[in-house]
Amino acid sequence: MDGWSKLQSSLSNLNIGQSANKFAKGFNSSVQATRERLGQVAPEEITELPQEYKDLEARVDALRQAHLALFRVTKAYDSESYDYPVQIQESISELSTTIGHGITNFAVSNLKSVNLAPNPISPVTAQHKTLPHALGRAATNGASALQAAPGGSDDKLGKALGLYAAVWEMIAGARVQQDEAIQTQYLQPWQTTLSTSINVAMKARQAVRASRLELDAAKQSLKTASPTKQEQARLDVENAEDDLVQKTEVAITLMKTVLDNPEPLRNLNELTKAQLLYFASAAEALSSAQGEIEEFSVAAEGEYRKSRDH
Repeated sequence: MDGWSKLQSSLSNLNIGQSANKFAKGFNSSVQATRERLGQVAPEEITELPQEYKDLEARVDALRQAHLALFRVTKAYDSESYDYPVQIQESISELSTTIGHGITNFAVSNLKSVNLAPNPISPVTAQHKTLPHALGRAATNGASALQAAPGGSDDKLGKALGLYAAVWEMIAGARVQQDEAIQTQYLQPWQTTLSTSINVAMKARQAVRASRLELDAAKQSLKTASPTKQEQARLDVENAEDDLVQKTEVAITLMKTVLDNPEPLRNLNELTKAQLLYFASAAEALSSAQGEIEEFSVAAEGEYRKSRDH
């Protein structure tokens, strides 16, 4: 008999009440787990769990991994500055920039395919730090500088920057709406699935493993029990077998419930839908602005060539 078995047998033979017996079982299970980890237990001495249970374990593991993989990336939507360039050092005045009255009115009358609010956007206290907002602010400042210069009211680049600023102001608004939709319709329920139903199934599996270790430890104790302890050791094995069956059935039910849950697909659809709405809005706005800006570009090119010919 090895040292582990002697210590295990000695503890099992102690008769100092129920709490001591519970402690002995827990210790025996710990010994069993250690021996298995060290390869000191033959495969045939490890109780085989049902194939259905093992298949469900693999599927739940895959589901959990899929949730974690996507969650690690999409968690970025919880912080709106995920695309705000780190190298930007915007001043307080730049951060408070909004599309000015003149630029807004110009965009309303010139941006033919996009509907803009007819009123200038009023400054707000807290400015968003996103790439769309930063682009809009930078273009607004550029347009304002060009249009404020002598003769700037007819400056084509100033007008084009005004259009560009107006479009990115729209895209910035769509970007905020996208993030809010993703946070409420995807991120929160996705995380809830991870922290509740999947976690509950994982804990049920831990209970199965603990019960299985207790059963195999009880079987080892039965092998080494003295004649006077044989009957109690047999009862311990029977009780452990019943406990393992019960816990396995509970775990199977919980794992099936997790795998049958349609919520993750519903959440993924909401994520995709929010992203589609954002990119579609951005594409529509940019397409309209690009056509207008191209007209300025062609006109400026023509004027430049004409001036060079003279």
